[in-house]
Amino acid sequence: MSDPVPSIGTSDSERDRVAGLLQEYFAQGRLDHEEFTERLGRAYKSKTAEELARVTSDLPERDPVDVGKATRTEPGVVVHPLRLRDPALMVPWWLYGGVNILCFSIWLILYFTTDFTYPWFLWVLGPWGVLMVAVTFGVLAAQRDPHAEEQGEGR
Repeated sequence: MSDPVPSIGTSDSERDRVAGLLQEYFAQGRLDHEEFTERLGRAYKSKTAEELARVTSDLPERDPVDVGKATRTEPGVVVHPLRLRDPALMVPWWLYGGVNILCFSIWLILYFTTDFTYPWFLWVLGPWGVLMVAVTFGVLAAQRDPHAEEQGEGR
């Protein structure tokens, strides 16, 4: 005969997750105010995973928060990643270019009409440009298909 398995302790993040679930159930009308308050108290007082599981044992197993986050694409629909010419990347680049052309034009007018020669427009052009390049490469790298790399390695 084996020894009984000791109860697994619960963490604050698990209690917070269950509290979030209870709030969703309360917002959906699955719990009334009294029941919500009582269950919330039990959730924060629970010491083990079993006690925490009992708080939501009679409620639907699927997390309502996850249901809201589920993708709404039909099976077989392919969502293509962003490319360099996509408007989601091109619009910020056009704004960057437009603002920097405006700044350079103002500086050029000042340069030819006054004795002000300090190239202050570079303080807009440089840091913003570095940020734009980093964000663009980050977005493109994050959307790379991990399966394509695995298929490429196997060849």
